[in-house]
Amino acid sequence: MRSNTWIAGRRRWLALLLLAGLVPLTGCGRGGEAQAKEGEAAQVQAVPVETVAVARRTVAASYTGTASLEPLAEAQVVAKTSGVALQVLVEEGQTVKAGQTLVRLDPDRARLNLAQIEARKRKLENSFRRSDQLAAQQLISAGDHDQLRYDLEEARAAYRLAALELSYTNVTAPISGVIASRSIKTGNFVQINSPILRIVDNSRLETTLNVPERELATLEAGQPVHMQVDALPGATFEGRVDRVAPVIDAGSGTFRVICAFEGGGSLQPGMFGRIRIDYDRRADALAIPRQALLDHEGEPAVYVVRDGKAVRTTIETGYADGAFVEVRGGLEPGDAVVTAGKVALRDGSDVQVIGAPAAAVASAAAAEAGGDKQ
Repeated sequence: MRSNTWIAGRRRWLALLLLAGLVPLTGCGRGGEAQAKEGEAAQVQAVPVETVAVARRTVAASYTGTASLEPLAEAQVVAKTSGVALQVLVEEGQTVKAGQTLVRLDPDRARLNLAQIEARKRKLENSFRRSDQLAAQQLISAGDHDQLRYDLEEARAAYRLAALELSYTNVTAPISGVIASRSIKTGNFVQINSPILRIVDNSRLETTLNVPERELATLEAGQPVHMQVDALPGATFEGRVDRVAPVIDAGSGTFRVICAFEGGGSLQPGMFGRIRIDYDRRADALAIPRQALLDHEGEPAVYVVRDGKAVRTTIETGYADGAFVEVRGGLEPGDAVVTAGKVALRDGSDVQVIGAPAAAVASAAAAEAGGDKQ
């Protein structure tokens, strides 16, 4: 019994020694983990960003809008008399001049009518000459002589009308331009006053913008206009403001601005255009990309990279010209503004400018961390 009790006590003593030896080891492990976490927290995590230097460029103030191109003039060619189309002398897309014959109608009926009226006119002319001689000898009454004169004048008017009807068998172009559409063929019977052709004058093209009344003081005739059309991507066409309506429509609160462009080339009537009217221009203005602006309500601001940190800077903006915005205050030429990566930034965040040497950024961060420890 004594030997067993001694053995059991010795075992308990050894267990206590082992337990006492494990405690310092466990404490050392937890201390190492805490130090690792502190090291990770102390390590600087730089946000990768892209920047653009603030520079001077030409910035224009402009009004933009959309409209369809319209020809300078357009005319529906109608038949002024009826008849069978003997010849159709033009095709769609053909250029014609004002007065050019486009269609020849059957002239037989009109020619016979003219001959009949001409014969009656000549008969009355002869009768009036004899009546004039008799009236000089007082061998005919004044009333009969006057009646012959009136009949002759009526016959002459009828002759001119018949000659006009005969000329209508040659359908001519009322304006110069291009044949846009044709609705008859040779051999068709044409009714009087029926449209048979359409001509558009595309020597100059126009667009009409309905502009809000607040722009009335900024837009005037002669200002440059730039237009892009969906049908011709990548091409920009130059024009000018041709005229500005001086009256504002009370219902819509807008006024009409008509812009003119040279035609005859790739531009065609009916094309949809995106129009920009430049009404002011600054040749040496500070500008930044529009994407550098922060999407916050209130004053416009950007992130500027200074000493490896993003500094939120409030700026004063001016004209917006396409992808650029004029800066009137808050920035200096050469300042690096963040254009990509803004979402992950806060004021004072460490940044890694894409393209900048990573070693330089790391050394700057390490030096700053060492200064904070001191």
